[in-house]
Amino acid sequence: MPSPTERSLVLLKPDAVRRGLLGEILGRFERKGLVVEAMELRTMDATLADQHYADHVEKAFYPPLKEFMTSGPLVALVLAGDEVIEVVRAMIGSTDGRKAAAGTIRGDFALSNRENLVHASDSPESAGRELALWFPKL
Repeated sequence: MPSPTERSLVLLKPDAVRRGLLGEILGRFERKGLVVEAMELRTMDATLADQHYADHVEKAFYPPLKEFMTSGPLVALVLAGDEVIEVVRAMIGSTDGRKAAAGTIRGDFALSNRENLVHASDSPESAGRELALWFPKL
């Protein structure tokens, strides 16, 4: 019997777009065997930022994060696969790119805690909420 397919929202952040790393990062996900079910180049506006990061809006680190995330185009992806949330989180590495393990996306390409190239849903619940925000017609 085939494994159930799970979905995750993945955002290739403005720094990934600016640095020309989209192909590299997408290629890693595809070579792993994950399926891109939807992909859109767009810019996060202030309203979407506040909705997406609703749990962080009152925190001190949020204003600079919001400024960064709304600073330019990003790529929003729906990735699917067996345990995709756990798989993607392992592939992207620790939030702080300076501390992320070599071989992970952040470990190989990021030197920042904020500009760390990729966002990925961290649980099935957050994936459901985030996917509804970014891809409401799916």
